[in-house]
Amino acid sequence: MAVMRVNPTRMELTRLKKRLATAVRGHKLLKDKRDEMMRRFVGLVRKNKELREQVEKELTKALGDFLMARAVMSTEVLEEAVMYPTREVELKVSKRNIMSVDVPKIEYEEKSQESLSPYPYGFASTSGELDGSIATLSEILPRMLELAELEKTCQLLADEIEKTRRRVNALEHIMIPQMEETIRYITMKMDEDERASRTRLMKVKDMIEERSRQSSD
Repeated sequence: MAVMRVNPTRMELTRLKKRLATAVRGHKLLKDKRDEMMRRFVGLVRKNKELREQVEKELTKALGDFLMARAVMSTEVLEEAVMYPTREVELKVSKRNIMSVDVPKIEYEEKSQESLSPYPYGFASTSGELDGSIATLSEILPRMLELAELEKTCQLLADEIEKTRRRVNALEHIMIPQMEETIRYITMKMDEDERASRTRLMKVKDMIEERSRQSSD
């Protein structure tokens, strides 16, 4: 590990030790954050998988019913039947916080009147398969919105987990070892300088004592 370019002084040593302590604390906090985000992410992914399978199953059924209706109805009658919907939906998109990550929250509200039929057509010229397709799509809409919310949440959490993992690795494998190595280098350099100074002082002392003896003789 390369040593940082610093002056090997006591002041620099103190500063580096403080930085190292901060980096170690930051590493622990980021690691804990990453682990907790991973725990929540795994739970959300499992829930997302189950919900997606349910939604896809219902959508397949609705598509099958619609294809059957298309086969027994003329194109003009089918288009006229679904041209004017009787139901209106209002969506409110806001945010909620998961481990410092802003994820979407979708609120669903149906604005149509209860007295109105969910089918925007009469039953005389349409098939029962079209009724089943529309009923299935109507029932599955809230779950589709929940699925969209879940998938976006999983994507945002995955991005944040990756960023946090990179920070943890940078601290663990680069910054902290580099600061530890630099602290060892400064400590060794200061010890070496101190030994050299002590040796010089001893030599000076010996020279003074030798001159004193020569003067006394």
